[in-house]
Amino acid sequence: MRQAERNLKSATANYDAELYEEACYEAHQAAEKAMKGLLNLLNRERRGHSISFLALESGLKVPEEVLKCLKYLDKHYIPTRYPDVYDEGAPCDYYTREDADKCLECAKKVMEWVIENAQRIRGSPSSLS
Repeated sequence: MRQAERNLKSATANYDAELYEEACYEAHQAAEKAMKGLLNLLNRERRGHSISFLALESGLKVPEEVLKCLKYLDKHYIPTRYPDVYDEGAPCDYYTREDADKCLECAKKVMEWVIENAQRIRGSPSSLS
């Protein structure tokens, strides 16, 4: 979870620098690492980068709002990094402040959900750290 929090800080720094594709990618990474931390707490290991599938692997009830965020973030895992995804240009030509706003909002929502569940599982108000 500590690394997820660092990825979220990186997403925010990239956002502030107007590197919106990087902010979206780092937001996905924050959510992915948080989900993998939760799976670790549940003694489950799963490889892969689809955070919506990672959440389903947890066996926990995922609220629709969180699931929508997971799916939204999943859409930004590859196109934020690879210029050949687009017919022309590079990821930086396609990503906007609005995209980054939504990715940051979703990453925070996912991380909050993970922390709430981890606290419930552990039976204490401490974080996953």
